[in-house]
Amino acid sequence: MELMKQKIVSEGRVLPGNVLKVGNFLNQQLDIAFLTEVGQEIARLYRDAGVTKVITIEASGIAIAALAAQALGVPAVIVKKHSSANQSKEVYTAEISSFTHGNTYTAAVAKEYIQPTDRFLIVDDFLAVGNAIVGLRKILAQGGAELAGCAIAIEKAFQGGGDALRAEGIRVESLAMIDSMADGHIVFRS
Repeated sequence: MELMKQKIVSEGRVLPGNVLKVGNFLNQQLDIAFLTEVGQEIARLYRDAGVTKVITIEASGIAIAALAAQALGVPAVIVKKHSSANQSKEVYTAEISSFTHGNTYTAAVAKEYIQPTDRFLIVDDFLAVGNAIVGLRKILAQGGAELAGCAIAIEKAFQGGGDALRAEGIRVESLAMIDSMADGHIVFRS
């Protein structure tokens, strides 16, 4: 998606440790008009994939997942990183290591939201090494649901997660794929 690349170049910043800061439009301060276009592009890519629900992990992927779900006309399911008093005790869980935050957490979602008749689209803001997607796949498998594919706003392709998933036969559509961020210079995969 050319618009995603333009936003990254004009508003993104490369930070130490191969971190790309795009909080001013993607995951902290939200550019709703732009994210609506992102949701519509994801829906265009997966319109014929039989998606019945969109799924993401809180918190950064929620806006994109919600707008993609709206464009597809399906519900969005949010997997929690932290338990809460109002969360069901009947949950599917997976341990996930976060590249960005350098920690491991137990992701959980109520069993009632993952059914064997569901065909899920995983949506997230970033894909680096793929740990979040691996965890979400484990959760979907526990509920017997199918995976239609993954839609990612920004893939840091140089970290290999997307290529590994594709090698397993998983459909991964990334709106921008970055091959390098060396010396603060962003190089996109063509």
